[in-house]
Amino acid sequence: MIFKDDTPLYSYEVVRESGENVMYVNYLGANFVPSLIDSAKVMARTIDNLKEDSNISRLVFVQQRNYSHDFSQVRMLIEVANLFDFLTKQERIVSPEKLSHLGIYYYNAYALLNHVVNEVLKQDPMKAYRELKATLFEQKALLESSKGSIEYVRILEKMIGYFDNLLLVQKLKLSFDSYTGGGREIYSEVFRADIMPNFTFTRMVARIPDDGEIVKQYSIAKGHDKSLVTIFRRPNKAKLVYHLSPPEYTLDEDHHMLLNLARNVLIEHRPTGDEFNDPERTRQVFFNVARDLLSDLASNKKIKLSYADLTKLANILVRHTIGFGVLEVLLQDENLQDIMVNAPVSLSPIFVRHNDFDECVTNLIPSQEDADSWAAKFRMTSGRALDEANPILDTNLELKDVSARVAIIQQPLSAGGLAYALRRHRGNPWTLPLFIKNKMIDSLGAGLLSFMIDGARTMLVAGTRSSGKTSLLGSLLLEIMPNHRIITVEDTLELPVSAMRKLDYDILSLKVRSALAGESAEVSAEEGIRASLRLGDSSLIVGEIRSAEAKALYEAMRVGALANVVAGTIHGGSPYSVFDRVVNDLGVPVTSFKATDLVVVANPIKSADGLHSWRRILQITEVRKHWTKDPLVEGGFVDLMKYDVKEDMIKPTEDLINGDSEIMKEIAANVRGWAGNWDAVWDNVVLRQKIKQESVDFAERMKMPELLEAGWTVKSNNAFHQISDKVSKEIGLPTSGEVFPKWKKWLEGESKRVGI
Repeated sequence: MIFKDDTPLYSYEVVRESGENVMYVNYLGANFVPSLIDSAKVMARTIDNLKEDSNISRLVFVQQRNYSHDFSQVRMLIEVANLFDFLTKQERIVSPEKLSHLGIYYYNAYALLNHVVNEVLKQDPMKAYRELKATLFEQKALLESSKGSIEYVRILEKMIGYFDNLLLVQKLKLSFDSYTGGGREIYSEVFRADIMPNFTFTRMVARIPDDGEIVKQYSIAKGHDKSLVTIFRRPNKAKLVYHLSPPEYTLDEDHHMLLNLARNVLIEHRPTGDEFNDPERTRQVFFNVARDLLSDLASNKKIKLSYADLTKLANILVRHTIGFGVLEVLLQDENLQDIMVNAPVSLSPIFVRHNDFDECVTNLIPSQEDADSWAAKFRMTSGRALDEANPILDTNLELKDVSARVAIIQQPLSAGGLAYALRRHRGNPWTLPLFIKNKMIDSLGAGLLSFMIDGARTMLVAGTRSSGKTSLLGSLLLEIMPNHRIITVEDTLELPVSAMRKLDYDILSLKVRSALAGESAEVSAEEGIRASLRLGDSSLIVGEIRSAEAKALYEAMRVGALANVVAGTIHGGSPYSVFDRVVNDLGVPVTSFKATDLVVVANPIKSADGLHSWRRILQITEVRKHWTKDPLVEGGFVDLMKYDVKEDMIKPTEDLINGDSEIMKEIAANVRGWAGNWDAVWDNVVLRQKIKQESVDFAERMKMPELLEAGWTVKSNNAFHQISDKVSKEIGLPTSGEVFPKWKKWLEGESKRVGI
């Protein structure tokens, strides 16, 4: 809080923030809400302040809530302050020497102009303008009847000319006729404040777009922490408005006061790096402390708090002390993919990428204090440097129900200072059935990938940014049987390791140095991959292949071939672009690239109007081994499935349908009953297809979306393997005709049991 309890009421202080001068005016203790719209005294007092210090970009009235007015509003007030100074000090419009020549009209002119300039102008500029216009109309009428004064008319016209040059008057002229002289409603069109709770510095633009059309409205989070999201479309604007109303911005004054008092106590204890190592436990401890503290403060102040109020306020307090403030509220929205905070942070709203509405502009404007606080916490939690020598920080944010990948840049790379990009991860891991439901892949493609995973193939998931590479790789991990060990290697933890541990997977996560970071105590990705080969028989999953670790990964692929799954993600829009990047950019020998069995390409497709995009898997391509120099020229890439834009789905190629897949034949060669029997191999792929599709259809029929989630998917896969094993012992092969009915019976029975 910028003011102390003993700061004089209505005093102000100018603070330099993010390259702009901000005037903070103290209204703590005032028995009214400071408003330029409602209060003539607040407007007059503000104009007096701006006469003293006009080099102001933003104006903030400080109370239990802060009320912030941006430069476009402050500019209009500064113009009024300058006009007052001009009229009283330079023009001296109400001085006797300026009016003495008016003769018998002197006293009327002096009374009117003195009233307009010294009494009305600062309190109500539009009222002053109206009175001048009305007097001019009267004087012109008198002049026409030979009773008026041309000199008086000219003085009035000159005065009105000064007013006409005011931006405030220009903006409100259209509403002038409907404005009643005794009211101040007209100012609501130009002087709406952005509201900031006193315990946070992020501004919320509370007003909705004047010309906005509501496209969608929904709530995020649950219970006491619920927020409202409204999506607006504006004429001739490409971006929609994502208007967020968090609970902390809609509290009453008593609750704000309690939060301010409690925050001043809690910020005395700043969590150490050790405490941040277990963020969930630390937040729970702080929540308990916050709840007790708020309860005591409410008792002392004789403010009644319900249990629900106490829980809500404690959550808000934790969020704005040891947490990440409004970023946490945004991350609660499952519809968001990305959150972008641009530099300079206090001059630009937060942008988000929405699943349904692409990139939107929000009504939230963070402050430099927020940006600095977030950076300090991310440095502490990651153990990585962020300074001029290391201006890039890649890390992750782990909250109770959500996680995100965080990229931060600062000077000198970012000329405007700190900037953030957060990639929100889904609360629960993505699964192949979920991707089928969302049309990213069809059930046959999902069955084929499941077959390849069980066949311990090596594969790369390729795509552009925001194509869903990591999410797809995470869904493929759930196709690995839990009795196989998995080792993940990532510089920023994005794969669903924690969720898989809860599903009884034997999974080890290795965190390595970012390819973009400078020197640090962390091990390089290359060393991490090589170390994983000494940690026992395991499937190896690399979060993203960016640099020298590519050579180590291909060593692992060659060592792990036909034994365990080795997979990773890489940027690339086609199998050949993956080859080009791996061989020519990352220096992997051509012969080593042949260790890749499969390249899966995922990319967004766009609508013809350019306003919408959808994630789709475009190719599932096997890499054959007979070529020597260029797999594209020598037929080394064979598409097994390819996206059909007309049907909006990935479809099997003739090579797959006709059984011309060397990789699948290699898998079959190691399975009794499948060697040389393509029909049996294809039957198993179709069996997996039917199971994946039935999972989606059954979940929709029964209105049980939880059947598409990770826990159920793993349970379903386990049931499939156990039923297949039993059928194999009975008839020799796990045919779809035998396995699918038994699995379907299991699905119906187990879903009823869970439903009960």
